Amino acid sequence: MKISENWLRAWVNPVVDSDTLADQLTMLGLEIDDSSPVAKPFTGVVVGEVLTVEQHPDADRLRVTTVNIGEAEPVQIVCGAPNVTVGMKAPVATIGAVLPGDFKIKKGKLRGVESHGMLCGASEIDLEDQIDGLLELPADAPVGVNIRDYLKLDDRVIDISITPNRGDCFSIRGIAREVAVINKLSAQAPEIQAVPATISAQKTVNVTTEASPRYLGRVIQNVNTKAPTPDWMAQALTNSGIRSHSILVDITNYVLLELGQPLHAFDADKIEGAVHVRQATLGEKLVLLNDQEVELQDDVTVIADDQKVLAIGGIMGGLSSSVTDDTQNIFLESAFFAPLAIAGRARRFGLHTDASQRFERGVDFELPALAMDRASQLIQQLTGGEFGEVTTVENVALLPKREPIQLSQAQVDKLLGFHVEASFIQDVLTRLECDVVAQGDADNQEWSVTPPSHRYDLAIYQDLIEEIARIYGYDNIPTTKPNMQITLENYQDQSEIGQLRQTLVALGYQEAISFSFVDAKLEKQLNPQVNALALANPISSDLAVMRSTLLSSLIPCVQYNLNRQQDRVRFFELGLRFDYQNASSIHDLKQIPTLAMIAVGSKAPEQWHAKTQPMDFFDLKGEVETLLDAAHVSAEYQRSERAWLHPGQSAEILVNGQSVGYFGRLHPSLESELDLGVTWLAEIDQSVLLQPFAYNFTELSRFPSVRRDIALVIDANIALTSIETTIKQSAGGYLSASWLFDVYTGQGVETGHRSLAFALLFQHPTRTLEDAEIKQAMDHVIESLETTYKAKLRAS
Repeated sequence: MKISENWLRAWVNPVVDSDTLADQLTMLGLEIDDSSPVAKPFTGVVVGEVLTVEQHPDADRLRVTTVNIGEAEPVQIVCGAPNVTVGMKAPVATIGAVLPGDFKIKKGKLRGVESHGMLCGASEIDLEDQIDGLLELPADAPVGVNIRDYLKLDDRVIDISITPNRGDCFSIRGIAREVAVINKLSAQAPEIQAVPATISAQKTVNVTTEASPRYLGRVIQNVNTKAPTPDWMAQALTNSGIRSHSILVDITNYVLLELGQPLHAFDADKIEGAVHVRQATLGEKLVLLNDQEVELQDDVTVIADDQKVLAIGGIMGGLSSSVTDDTQNIFLESAFFAPLAIAGRARRFGLHTDASQRFERGVDFELPALAMDRASQLIQQLTGGEFGEVTTVENVALLPKREPIQLSQAQVDKLLGFHVEASFIQDVLTRLECDVVAQGDADNQEWSVTPPSHRYDLAIYQDLIEEIARIYGYDNIPTTKPNMQITLENYQDQSEIGQLRQTLVALGYQEAISFSFVDAKLEKQLNPQVNALALANPISSDLAVMRSTLLSSLIPCVQYNLNRQQDRVRFFELGLRFDYQNASSIHDLKQIPTLAMIAVGSKAPEQWHAKTQPMDFFDLKGEVETLLDAAHVSAEYQRSERAWLHPGQSAEILVNGQSVGYFGRLHPSLESELDLGVTWLAEIDQSVLLQPFAYNFTELSRFPSVRRDIALVIDANIALTSIETTIKQSAGGYLSASWLFDVYTGQGVETGHRSLAFALLFQHPTRTLEDAEIKQAMDHVIESLETTYKAKLRAS
């Protein structure tokens, strides 16, 4: 909301400058979006009176004028404005004046005639042009006075962001209350006197809806709707961001800004019969003041006569009953509409009016009578007219209730964390216009506090404490260390999830945290079989479906970094993926905690002592095995058939024969589509990595181990994990370790086969093994491999 600082200071004028005033309002919770002067800086412009006007001898469109600017002698000014006339008063930029835009006025000649200044239009002093030509000032404008002082151009427009709970601050009166409280002043409201009735004319008012528990109306006859809006009112409206229209509209807008009460004036001669405040009938139509035709629903409150709808209550009037220049008699409305009866209705019709903005937040229900008196007073002063009695229809039982709130000193101190003097608490609440009754004694001070009618946001004791802190000043709250009695006994972050994160960071990965919803196109690219679960109301088109894999979140992160010249990117994420392939409803949706890893670029950062090497499958496999080892998980691997993985450089991770994840290279076609380059990735169920592990210590053997090597020629299609499993199962109980140490294909090895060399380490815990025992174990291993895989011992 925009307000004029001069208008605000007419109500309450603290001894602070504009910047300090803005800071005070911001610290009160009324954030200042902008505070700027009405007009840009300029100097040397005064009120001038045109004494003579003569035709320029050498230019048809120029006039030679003499102008009184309050000095000993009038000055000669050449002017091209079409509206310059003898006797008019207008702004005059004198020699040496500097206009907005750093435009300097100098003595000069126009077509051979000297000109000692410039007569100004509105735009030349940073105002809005209403006519083509000079800015015409009132006849009583004092000659020679600085135009900035006369037009109050040093006034500032303060743009305040009003929070939804402070509907009472949508007015000069509301803001003045706040400024008065913080500066310990009293707001000086204008003297408002009721205008007595001089005629008996009235409109019967029938209220049949609970949406308007208080409705006031008044007939005013013989109003001069063509009367001009006085400059002080037009200027106040303009400086507050509202254009001047006609006198009646300007008066209702002025009262709206001044007091916060929306008003509406109907043409009384266009009202047929009584005035009815009711709910609309489904399907009723109304053409609004903005020429928009709307179809009404039965939850909309309307003002109607015996034949038709006149207005949408609390939102906007109708065109058929609007006031025009030919209007002579009006029906002035001042009402209270319940916030819930207005909320959302204006937006339904694509409207956002000053009235709806205030009513849906809550207007003071005691304000309609005061606003009616203020509007009547201004109408009488500015347009004349004859006034009928004010018709009041109200249902007091439906008006908002202001219930007392119990507050204690202990509650204030506990919630704020520091002691506030009881005298300050009572003083603040009283200055906020609350009805405060002190209770209890000095050691246990309590209060019964009844909020004023304009403060809808005060309902519980915490609201009152917030007000106390607000007025006390957030900057004045003492800084203290928290007083906590906590004993930490041998605490260490040994949580499984923490260790998992530390392991990944040690491997060179950085954690990413992303949304659980992703781009449907990317989900389809990764897995064409997926029918993505779409969100009903997505944030954006690229965050529209639930992810079935964390890669849908990590791949865009990698793309973002690659596009910003980061050539080595390694991310991991711990989050949920969603399995909905077998879900018949949302209740069947499975949420699976998952770890995902993705890496692009070199195996290690660039360094001086070694050449940069690209990452390969075995580098990734080593990192996955490091994770599994850290989690004490024993796994096997087999070729993966997932569509988004490279068919020859990917593997499933098997635990107890069940797949718990995978790792490998992204399919080359997807790498190309996504413009990624070679991309390595892995995805593992968190439940496997975070299982509790019991340490079972086995005493180390003091006896020597014996190593035997075996080289086999075996079908190349047989998985290494299967061979290793067979070796472990057939070698007996004294096999302590086995590993592959050589792979060979080429000369001497049959096509389609490969030579695999394994090392087998045998050791007994309590004695030295004999050669016969080791030979027996080796023979059993060879026999099992020959039988199971048709493997052959390779000759050395």
